Amino acid sequence: MKKFLRLTLAFLLMFSFMSVFSSVEAKDDHVLTVGFDQNFPPFGYVSKGKFVGFDIDLAREAAKRMGYKLKLQPIDWDSKDMELDSGTIDCIWNGFTMTGRENKYTWSKPYLNNRQVVIVKKDAKIKTLKDLKGKIVACQKESSAESALESKKYTTLTNSFKQLLKVADYNTGLMDLSSGGIDAIAMDEFVAKFQIKDKTDTYRILNQSLSSEKYAIGFKKGNTALRDKVQKQMDAMIKDGTFNKLSKKWFGENVASQSDASTSKNATSLIVSDLKQLGTGMLTTLQIFFLTLLFSLPLGLLIALGRMSKHGVIKNIMRIYISIMRGTPLMLQLLVVYFGPYYMFGINVSSAYRGIAVVIAFVLNYAAYFAEIYRSGIASMERGQYEAAQVLGYSPVQTFFIIILPQVWKRILPSITNEVITLVKDTSLAFSIAYAEMFTQAKALAANERSMMPFVAAAIFYYVFNFIVAAFMEYLEKRMSYYE
Repeated sequence: MKKFLRLTLAFLLMFSFMSVFSSVEAKDDHVLTVGFDQNFPPFGYVSKGKFVGFDIDLAREAAKRMGYKLKLQPIDWDSKDMELDSGTIDCIWNGFTMTGRENKYTWSKPYLNNRQVVIVKKDAKIKTLKDLKGKIVACQKESSAESALESKKYTTLTNSFKQLLKVADYNTGLMDLSSGGIDAIAMDEFVAKFQIKDKTDTYRILNQSLSSEKYAIGFKKGNTALRDKVQKQMDAMIKDGTFNKLSKKWFGENVASQSDASTSKNATSLIVSDLKQLGTGMLTTLQIFFLTLLFSLPLGLLIALGRMSKHGVIKNIMRIYISIMRGTPLMLQLLVVYFGPYYMFGINVSSAYRGIAVVIAFVLNYAAYFAEIYRSGIASMERGQYEAAQVLGYSPVQTFFIIILPQVWKRILPSITNEVITLVKDTSLAFSIAYAEMFTQAKALAANERSMMPFVAAAIFYYVFNFIVAAFMEYLEKRMSYYE
């Protein structure tokens, strides 16, 4: 048994290292990977299943002129610096404010002037910034609005708020504003105008702005070579009128009006498109779900055996492992597995590693929980069964796999069912490293359409799938109740 456990542990370590190193690949010099927040219209967002926006169009045109293939990589805005440092993206091109960050990145020339403004309900008794005293004001985490409100210039103003609420994205803040959960939200002027362009009877923008800033393309500090290549194409686009053409497309009044009409006329096709996109996200969710079960169930059994081993070192290693996995958030584990190879070992990983990291983190986390479930089931078995098997000439391995394990499965199935149902919902945590599962897709659609319906649709998907899982597990319980 000791030899078996040692060989198993060695295999698992080898598998883990192979998983990491297999995802490391040479950087393609002719691919431009652009990192952007897909919940940031009109600069970068999802429409009808495709990434669109002013900055997306600029990046696509620049890559085309450079002879590069464009790879659009949605990122979690809180993790943008880690994405850039680890090499999973080449630049941040998404209404990215260089003001106040001049020394953190290698920048292109600024290409757009912007302001931070405040949106309130149209009937609110808020006319100036001073009227925000005693109010709940929201802003996006890691945004320019947050920087402005936390600057020395606005210390008095911010301290006068009842609360400064930091939300994950603007769509969440606007829904809070609609429901009365907050009194105002601070955001980029262009984003604000886009968000309320068809809701001017509901919202308004205060005349006073918090700050002005410049948008530019951010590259990793020192990456002047790529910056210069992109800047050359940006200069050419400004000179030949392409930049102005795209600007009119996204910010001209006539174009915006036609876009709204088109959306209303094709509401049915938009719903179909949304469902297709959520369906694509659901397939990714199912992939995470099944791969996690495929690897975590057997790994959990091995960890449980190690935890029950008479070998002190193995037993304590498994105990510490379980303690860490159960004592830290799964979201944190996802970030560590994804960014760890670069920040701890200096290993540059490919974009394909994003999906691998999700599966590794989920498997390692759920294996710890399954291990304790297995351990409780094994510990509940009567000693007499082991003694009877020994008398009949069964080896310890034969006893465990032929006699004990089938009975353990029957006893622990209800507990396993609970963990499996939890896993369905936990797959949504993959959004923390911007892996496009269903919840991530729903967030992007909600930001684009300024609606709760994508979240409702996602909730239905989760409920239906959990209902199917619960029904299947109940069927297994009945099939295994052979003495009842």
